Amino acid sequence: MRPAKPGRTNPQKAMNKPVSFVLLVLGISLITYGVGASDSVSSSLSRLFTGSPSDRTIWLLFGGASAVIIGLVGVMGGSKSA
Repeated sequence: MRPAKPGRTNPQKAMNKPVSFVLLVLGISLITYGVGASDSVSSSLSRLFTGSPSDRTIWLLFGGASAVIIGLVGVMGGSKSA
């Protein structure tokens, strides 16, 4: 792959910020949905018998936290020109 010419932005690097922002918003919504799912009847029953919330709740919270972290790294770190 050829290096980008000076003064031009690399289209791949230009897409990093919007994708990171979408991941950040998606992660926040997954965490919100996971917190709501932790108050559900199935999660309460799972907590009653096993002592832990349902698998769905755990996956929503874990996936949301992962997406938020990746999104934050992408938005804060961004694409550095070198």
